[in-house]
Amino acid sequence: MVIALICVISAFALTQFVLLYWRATVSVVAAVPLSESVRRAAGIRGDSPAAADFHAILHLHDICPDLRTSSPGIEIVQGYYLMVSALRRMVGPALDSWSAREMATCSRYVAARVDQRIAHNRSLLHIHAS
Repeated sequence: MVIALICVISAFALTQFVLLYWRATVSVVAAVPLSESVRRAAGIRGDSPAAADFHAILHLHDICPDLRTSSPGIEIVQGYYLMVSALRRMVGPALDSWSAREMATCSRYVAARVDQRIAHNRSLLHIHAS
């Protein structure tokens, strides 16, 4: 019985650690300033994308060629965005400010990944052109 309790507590602690680590990673990537070209291509007004810009940025991510392995975490962030959006619709105004912040963070994360993808592709172009 004690062993089972220790296993459950350990699994809970590990899950909490993984979620906090993932959240910190997303926040760090989302904090990177975006280039003007990505903001213009996605139709982002201002310096940072809002929650409503997510689908436009995701579309830009989907059409931008990837000359290396796929961008890690995009699918997870997309799932999180959809989950927060559904929760917002179900609960209503009580979660508006929190959900808007979370969804905007998802938008910034995907936009930063698109920016990184474009920069990587440009660097490969310059290497092969030399």
